[in-house]
Amino acid sequence: MLASFSQWFVNPRRNPLARIHMLTISSRLKNYGLRYDDLYDPYFDLDIKEALARLPQEVVDARIQRLKRAMDLSMKHQYLPDDLQALQTPFKSYLSDMLALVKKEAAERQALGALPIYERTLP
Repeated sequence: MLASFSQWFVNPRRNPLARIHMLTISSRLKNYGLRYDDLYDPYFDLDIKEALARLPQEVVDARIQRLKRAMDLSMKHQYLPDDLQALQTPFKSYLSDMLALVKKEAAERQALGALPIYERTLP
């Protein structure tokens, strides 16, 4: 019962509030030319850092370029021009498949009792 409610609650196709939230996030990301996956912080989650390290270099470079452009626009209190905003795809994922693979490998290592690939405490 609770699982079906939570699936309905976060599904933008079925819940109008989730749809409004997704459209709001989409418009804010388009203002700066970002994708949703750009918001993940590699210093906070080591799985994200590992997933970014496994991605092709041109994908990582494009991510860094989008983040730099967004910081520059934010400092100038400006948004992308409307013609460039129309070209943006904020929910086109490039990180989720690799992140799922890294999390699956970490869970498998933990299930087998092996040491993690990386050990570090976060401040």
